[in-house]
Amino acid sequence: MHPRPSPIAASLYTLRDMNADVIILHGPHGCCFRTGRLLENDGVRIVTTAMSENDFIFGASEKLEETLNKVDEMFSPKLVGVVGTCVSMIIGEDMKEAVKNADIKAKVVTVESHGGLGEGDNTEGAIAVLNAAAKEGIIPSNEMERQNKMLQLATEIEKTRGMAQGQYIKPSYGDNKVKVAKLLIDAIKKGDKIAIILNAKKETSYLFSDILKIQFEKIKPNINITLIANLDDKIGFPRIRQHAVNIKKELSNNGISIDYITGGLDEYPVTGKKAVEILKEEKFDVIVVAGVPHALPIEEIETTSIAITDGPRLVEPLKKIGYNYVVTELDAHAKTLGTDNIVPSDFGDSLRGLMDIE
Repeated sequence: MHPRPSPIAASLYTLRDMNADVIILHGPHGCCFRTGRLLENDGVRIVTTAMSENDFIFGASEKLEETLNKVDEMFSPKLVGVVGTCVSMIIGEDMKEAVKNADIKAKVVTVESHGGLGEGDNTEGAIAVLNAAAKEGIIPSNEMERQNKMLQLATEIEKTRGMAQGQYIKPSYGDNKVKVAKLLIDAIKKGDKIAIILNAKKETSYLFSDILKIQFEKIKPNINITLIANLDDKIGFPRIRQHAVNIKKELSNNGISIDYITGGLDEYPVTGKKAVEILKEEKFDVIVVAGVPHALPIEEIETTSIAITDGPRLVEPLKKIGYNYVVTELDAHAKTLGTDNIVPSDFGDSLRGLMDIE
């Protein structure tokens, strides 16, 4: 009942992950405005064919051809994505024919995506890109199949444990960050056994890994903290693997190493389960899960638990599945696009502030 991410936006993000140089939205100039502007921070050129009311009736294939040629002239791209929108898909635009007629030098991935794709799940937009890219030989079929499986699992998690469960979920900003930070610091000072788990998604890992970087030794030597993270740099598109490389390098430069690697940054639907298998091997007094905490079956672990999420509409579902405390980090995508370093988080700043006071 409430707004959710669009398949069109997911198509844009996936083309970005494939290192597309330019993405053309075949639709009105305002379509996916915020996503397009944000993605330009990651070095992707986002343009539109600026379809008008007249085009909604008579079509705009010529506009798409003109835009393709203009893009080729201005940017000399190697890889271009052409993404359909609600308007162009409803009127049945033949984007592939327009791409063929334009015949630009770049490789072009044509994606028939729109707001109602499939059941309207945002992951359908990403799947459409992967399937189109595999047909063009840009990615191997086995990688397409692996990523499609992850996206289908991600949809299932959102529909059963996240904000896509059907009913209206009132936004909430969660528990007071300072109070939760004090709880964690007190547990560390007592010598409690702590597990901090990064189960994050793509570039948002730059924000959610901030808690891994905190020097808790300042408040107690010989701390008993286990770090678990989905930072395998051998899995996923090159851009996604590079995020994992960058984060691990920055942590290492700060004298911090990960105790357990559960998988890659695009495998968050399954790495939460792997983290729980590790947690079950020994008793922890406090567990902190940052990123996509609802993909981790916290109900299987009986201990104090803290979730760090970027979704105000995820606070209620996270409490229902068993988290004792939930804190929110707003605008995770906006804060992490275009960066290759760990970004300070609000919860991390609360922890650092309390540690400096002491």
